[in-house]
Amino acid sequence: MATEILDPPATIMQTTTAPARSWPFTISVVIPAFNEGPRVGAIIHAIRAELPQAEIIVVDDASSDDTSAQAAAAGAHVITRPHNMGNGAGVKTGVRAAAGEVVVVMDADGQHDPADLPRLLELIGPYDMVVATRVDRESQENAVRWLGNGAVNTFGSYLVGMPMLDLTSGYRAVKRAVLLEFLHLLPNTFGWPNTSAMALAKAGYHIRFEPVTMRKRQGGRSTQKLFKNGVRNVLIMLRMVSLFAPLRVYFPVALVMFALSLLAYIASVAVNGVWLKIPNATAALFVGGIVVFMFGLLAEQIAGLRFERRDP
Repeated sequence: MATEILDPPATIMQTTTAPARSWPFTISVVIPAFNEGPRVGAIIHAIRAELPQAEIIVVDDASSDDTSAQAAAAGAHVITRPHNMGNGAGVKTGVRAAAGEVVVVMDADGQHDPADLPRLLELIGPYDMVVATRVDRESQENAVRWLGNGAVNTFGSYLVGMPMLDLTSGYRAVKRAVLLEFLHLLPNTFGWPNTSAMALAKAGYHIRFEPVTMRKRQGGRSTQKLFKNGVRNVLIMLRMVSLFAPLRVYFPVALVMFALSLLAYIASVAVNGVWLKIPNATAALFVGGIVVFMFGLLAEQIAGLRFERRDP
């Protein structure tokens, strides 16, 4: 079944009262959407008021409501996916289809305020990616999600060696050519925001975390649940390790194993009074530490190959 593309009515595209603002680049706004029919039209109109010259692409991830029809009626270019594959898959589809030099990604549930669009776009140039950053717990749906996202941010900061203030925010502007370099690394699910930000940071691109105030959902229900959200964060962290900095995790583990092997030897000497006898625990921990370190070193080399800059 082929992907269906709906073009906006010409009369709607030509209707705007907002003064055109000049930008040194062309802009595409990508909105992945799933069952957001009651909200998507108002969001598109608000975006058009801020960016009358921008291309607006709505990727409908096989919604069961009238999301596609409402988005097309509001003036967006609509791509309808035949199967539901996740938020990240919608982002990748939209980025590939975008014609703008800069791509803005935002949600269709009303949490992202289109009034912040100029602030994000003004920073593109010196920065390759600008992430709209939630500055308080009230900007997130519950305390558990706030704690989980905080753990992801802290772990991500450790892995890439720079502050990652809001890795899970899906509201961001990025140079399309830069994002295309790493599009193949992005998962089809909700893990795409942290993967894209850390990939750019690892490759030496410049990222800005710009504080904004996120709004509450304007209706509908989140597709994320408490247990699923916790499992998702654990899997995201494991993926972050394998993709970006394996040695920063494996090396400390190897050091701990070496230290434990030494403690096991000292304890054996203290108990038995024999210096030349190496206990089994010491040998196992020492060999295990070497294996973990060598595995981490190999994983680090493989991860580094993913971030070699490509020729234009």
